Amino acid sequence: MADLDELLNSRGTMTELGAHVVAARFNRAGSHAAFALGDGSLHLFDTQKWDKVAVHDGAVLSLAAHPVTTGFCSGGDDGRLMAVSPEGQVTEIAKFGSKWVEHIATFAGKTPLLAAAAGKNLHLLSGSGEVLKTLAHPSTVTGIAFDTKGKRVAASHYNGASLWFTSSSSDPRKLEWKGSHIGVALHPAGEALVTSMQENSLHGWTLPDGKHMRMAGYPAKTESLGFTRSGRWLATAGAESIVLWPFFGGGPMGKAPMELGAGDGIVKRVAPHPEHEAVAAGFDTGLVIIADVQKEHILAVCGPGRGAVTALDWDPSGARLAIGTETGFAAVVNFAR
Repeated sequence: MADLDELLNSRGTMTELGAHVVAARFNRAGSHAAFALGDGSLHLFDTQKWDKVAVHDGAVLSLAAHPVTTGFCSGGDDGRLMAVSPEGQVTEIAKFGSKWVEHIATFAGKTPLLAAAAGKNLHLLSGSGEVLKTLAHPSTVTGIAFDTKGKRVAASHYNGASLWFTSSSSDPRKLEWKGSHIGVALHPAGEALVTSMQENSLHGWTLPDGKHMRMAGYPAKTESLGFTRSGRWLATAGAESIVLWPFFGGGPMGKAPMELGAGDGIVKRVAPHPEHEAVAAGFDTGLVIIADVQKEHILAVCGPGRGAVTALDWDPSGARLAIGTETGFAAVVNFAR
């Protein structure tokens, strides 16, 4: 155990927050990390101190870096979309009635955008918080993702996914596949859209031609997925190791995935590194590792025993990793030389 905790103890700052950590995110400046809790609070960390901020009447369900400021956006089961500054000031951006704000995503480019999913609707807002349009779906939205240019936003839902242009009023591109789709990821170059499914599998569509891709064989649900920076690999949770599907050389169809970092237990969260071909992974045992995809090298960050990992996020430079677990353990580990 001591060996597995060596990096955590030598380079980490840790605390017990007292409630389930729903999500963790760094702000766009990389100066603060926020941890969203099931008790409705955010805990902000600025490299030295932890500050608790009461934000929602109920659980925080979603968290993202604010697309304009150095603060954060959060959604809760109180139907509110909130903005929280690094100093802990709380402002309501929007209220969506009694519908839970289960998913949010932000885009911080030339035209900043914020997307919030409440029930069957995806609300698209400007960086200043103005609701630009409401995009209706056939069933509850279960995941959202912007493309790298902010031109399109994807939403997963029952029986497939919808791909919308953010600046157009045209109907969405509907990508259909029967079943319950519970999360979505877009290829960095816009070459594919992939969803995770309730049936312990992934489904994907090539873009723009829409050919189907089926990726199965998982022992558990894929609760977390993301493309590496280059787009060559799709990193996924849901197995005893990080499962990496190749999105090059004609893959992933007809090609076996690479599996890295087998541990005792199931991978619950993956976080691809923002600069390098590396992936952080957190297990249901509390173990956290980093896998160098090119060298196939594994680095232990945090040993098991602190509850299932429920939150992982890199800062924008990839120097620090935020970790949160279901028991309320939280840490920020600094890898800068």
